[in-house]
Amino acid sequence: MLAANGGSITMIIWIVIIFAFMYFMMIRPQQKEQKQKTAMLSSLAVGDTVMTTSGFYGVVIDIDEETVIVEFGSNKNCRIPMSKSAISQVEKPEDAARAADESKNPIEQPEKKGLLGRKKD
Repeated sequence: MLAANGGSITMIIWIVIIFAFMYFMMIRPQQKEQKQKTAMLSSLAVGDTVMTTSGFYGVVIDIDEETVIVEFGSNKNCRIPMSKSAISQVEKPEDAARAADESKNPIEQPEKKGLLGRKKD
């Protein structure tokens, strides 16, 4: 009788450990990702460059509660209303300007040294 009772407590402990492991490995990261996406969509503004879930890039020209109107292409006449949930990435104009500045000013390359640490000619 005593052995059976100890076995059931051990089994309950293992079940609790398995559920805790599943929570921290599956549910928590998914909740964190959902919060990041919600924050990204709430900071969406007119003029932001967005990428849709289907891979199209465009510029936001109008925002409603649940929909945005995105302008695609360089001819500026392809405007498509879509759900906010169809946006997968947002790039702010100031982020694009910063990336362009970094590409103009490349990172300095370190000096090339030989096998024993001496400078190469």
